[in-house]
Amino acid sequence: MRRRSLIAPIALALLVAGLALPAAGVSKGSGSAVPTRIGAGEGELKMVAWAGYLEKSWVAPFEKQSGCKVKPKYANTSDEMVALMRSGGGGQYDMVSASGDASLRLIFGGDIAETNVKLVKPWKDFHAAFKSPTTNTVDGKHYGISLQFGPNILLYNTKKQKKPTSWSAIYDPANKGQISIPDNPIQIADAALYLSKTTPSLKIKDPYELDSKQFAATIALLKKQRPLLGKYWVYASDQIDLFKNGKSTIGASWPYQMSQLKDAKQPVAAVTPKEGVTGWLDTWMLSSEAEHPNCAYLWWNYVSSPKVQAMQATTYGETPVNKKACKEMEKLVKGSCKTYSAAAPQAYYRSIKFWKTPLTDCGDSRGKVCMPYSKWVQAWTQVKG
Repeated sequence: MRRRSLIAPIALALLVAGLALPAAGVSKGSGSAVPTRIGAGEGELKMVAWAGYLEKSWVAPFEKQSGCKVKPKYANTSDEMVALMRSGGGGQYDMVSASGDASLRLIFGGDIAETNVKLVKPWKDFHAAFKSPTTNTVDGKHYGISLQFGPNILLYNTKKQKKPTSWSAIYDPANKGQISIPDNPIQIADAALYLSKTTPSLKIKDPYELDSKQFAATIALLKKQRPLLGKYWVYASDQIDLFKNGKSTIGASWPYQMSQLKDAKQPVAAVTPKEGVTGWLDTWMLSSEAEHPNCAYLWWNYVSSPKVQAMQATTYGETPVNKKACKEMEKLVKGSCKTYSAAAPQAYYRSIKFWKTPLTDCGDSRGKVCMPYSKWVQAWTQVKG
């Protein structure tokens, strides 16, 4: 699978260029207008994506239907995605499948065009939580279309561990040497979420909006955890190998790892701890300097459809945002809709604390006293030693 992270500092100004609207449809422009109709495709679509997100089996039908030839560029990190979208002065790529830890950085940096969701017909069938999430919607304006998501679950070996109920298991000295967690600064939010429930005196409301006191307490917890870890994992395949080889019996994980390990007949299960979970949400976003915006809108309509959403979900162990995808998932893999919570109550989706870029502005009455992502990166490096 992939690693998701970001390192570069966040721009402070929101300078988002929109799409101009000529008679023929959508075209590149520097104004603030968003399109009101989709014109003919421009013939190609240059895209930055996570590995596997442009699988030939579902790209080929799109190319045939739209006449838009997809030209993929795969990235392994959110940092790489941001750099690629800004390469050559922008405009080199039309779209990017950004995760929540990069999407706001792209929006605030003026790299992403505003989206007219009314031109994306499947959008109306999205679960409510993914129509206007904070990861791709700013001041009521949309900057992309949600795609797939996954929660950060607590994975464990059923023969070596008792069923855990709390994230405390990955901070427990009794599990020393058996714990595995992601090697990603955004993991700080998981520790903050745990403290928000176990240490209410810290008054943590949002695990991505931490003032100096809250941040210090969170980093202190992670430093205590460090000597207990068996290993940090970078790719999902890394953690899968750790569980297969018996080098890890418990850890922070994704549904994908659980699915792959179960398919390999490994004794694993996963729980949603009582403190709740963080999670990632990917968004297809359009460059503010896109040369092929009509093809981009055609792609949004295609990739947001129930059948294609189901294909991606069952292939990569993710959860689709289109609620009609559940039925299509069952046609492909029986039981997959339930496995990936594709038809869960809205309360479940809204309970997940999706990744978002930490900013200096706390987003509340505290003002601009929170730790920006650059501080998260510095602290994560210190934690790892």
